[in-house]
Amino acid sequence: MPTTVWQKSSYCAQGEACVHVAATAQKSSYCQEGDACVHIAASPATIHLTESADPARAVLSASPAAFAALLTAVKEG
Repeated sequence: MPTTVWQKSSYCAQGEACVHVAATAQKSSYCQEGDACVHIAASPATIHLTESADPARAVLSASPAAFAALLTAVKEG
């Protein structure tokens, strides 16, 4: 079942009533059935990572540029 990650509109100031947009999280293609897995939900401004033990909570949120830098660092070891 897909996990929904909610993201607040970037036009919303602190404390205002705001619009939130839902992004559907996708499970890692490297995850076997029943394993603890990483889920990712992407929007133009933010990448959200969750893990299957607690998929309703965003474990990590980053800009696309910061997420790309993280992936590069992981690939380089």
